[in-house]
Amino acid sequence: MAVKPIRLFGDPVLRTPAQPVKDFDKELRTLVKDLEDTMLEAPGAGLAAPQIGVGLRVFTYYVDGTLGHLINPSLDLSEELQEGEEGCLSFPGLSYETPRAMRVVAKGFTMHGEPVVMEGSELLARAVQHETDHLDGILFIDRLDRETRKLALKAIREAAWTGDPVPQIKVSPHSTFGLGL
Repeated sequence: MAVKPIRLFGDPVLRTPAQPVKDFDKELRTLVKDLEDTMLEAPGAGLAAPQIGVGLRVFTYYVDGTLGHLINPSLDLSEELQEGEEGCLSFPGLSYETPRAMRVVAKGFTMHGEPVVMEGSELLARAVQHETDHLDGILFIDRLDRETRKLALKAIREAAWTGDPVPQIKVSPHSTFGLGL
């Protein structure tokens, strides 16, 4: 299929709750494959459809050598929490200690419309929670404590990928006789 551009923080699609999938058709299977290709190329542990500009409740994950996907997920979370470093492909190069539930039971569907239940702990639980948050318009920085969030927002403002693209400077092929601007 295809590697798609990943939307970065600031793109409104990342804050817009995704719509449930209703049609389990060829287009959905193509979307899942595009998500997998894009996530593996990045590389990342997960990727949600809004991160490539598609407002549907679909995500893929690649954790501990297991590649999978989940459509229209609903989660049951453990009360036990974990702290761990978490980043996001929509925030290149940034990661912060982020609290998450230690275990998750996720219910949803495969790309063929078959019901599925998956259970995970630690990194898989973190990835499933992170990607499901994307489907609800929630970003991992929303889960940070106040002080860490302030640091994250400062780092985002200073990041090379924030805001408008950096203008490209073109150098004239003609001599400026040492009077370059």
